[in-house]
Amino acid sequence: MISDELIYNTTIHLIKKAETDLPGDVEDALKRVYESEEEEIARLQLKSILKNIEYARENEIPICQDTGILNVYVKIGSNARVNLDEIENSIKRAVEVATKKIPMRPNAVHPISRENSGSNTGTGIPVIEYEFIPNERFIEITVLPKGAGSENFSSLAMLKVSDGLNGIKKFVIEKIAESGGNPCPPIILGIGIGGTSDLAMRMAKKALIRPLVGRSTDMKTVELEIELLREINKLGIGPMGLGGKTTCLGVNIETAYCHTASLPVALNISCWANRRAIGRIFENNVKFFD
Repeated sequence: MISDELIYNTTIHLIKKAETDLPGDVEDALKRVYESEEEEIARLQLKSILKNIEYARENEIPICQDTGILNVYVKIGSNARVNLDEIENSIKRAVEVATKKIPMRPNAVHPISRENSGSNTGTGIPVIEYEFIPNERFIEITVLPKGAGSENFSSLAMLKVSDGLNGIKKFVIEKIAESGGNPCPPIILGIGIGGTSDLAMRMAKKALIRPLVGRSTDMKTVELEIELLREINKLGIGPMGLGGKTTCLGVNIETAYCHTASLPVALNISCWANRRAIGRIFENNVKFFD
């Protein structure tokens, strides 16, 4: 039996790891573009970002003052022995404790009254998504903190089918150009294509979990990821919007079949601090991933 306490303690660990230690693939990408960047102001910005990452890791403090709204993705193996009724309670309790323990800025407010819950929890928050995996005995939890500076530039377009691939490219490039330096570039871009309006938005955010070194198994999707990355970096927005050839570190696309009369395209932008942490819980141990 996977205990509620193990889920609770693992979630606290994952929240702290996500908030204080940037994943290796993102840090490596930042180091690469620092070496290749030619604009002096852009290099100074990237150097400051890299120092910030190192300082946060060494001192176990949040990478950014905006510790975000927490998105938690839970995969449950069909053979895992677990109390399904208590998983969500364990996660919410972990968020409340982590808010004080790390500490994190309390960001969750009522949308109308703007009253702050003080605990980064509330109706619908943290955002928790479930997926069931056949023939497995583990629970896998992924924590994705998302700050408002980048989240506020999420976009959805219900394109005409006739807009096709060129319409998708045009929408993406125009929206990134409009965002400018607001989402704290260099960005990581998650894109959801297909499905329904809500599914496309969920896919776009979930795409941010995928490592920058990982590629889709669909070659048409891979070609589009590469082309969009190239075109976005031609915009010249640069680190923190101050110019340079590095506006985007990576483009991750997720797709789903859609209605014959529909072409949804969703964008979810992450700032350079694409924070995430993953842990796989078995009955007696936990395996953590970078």
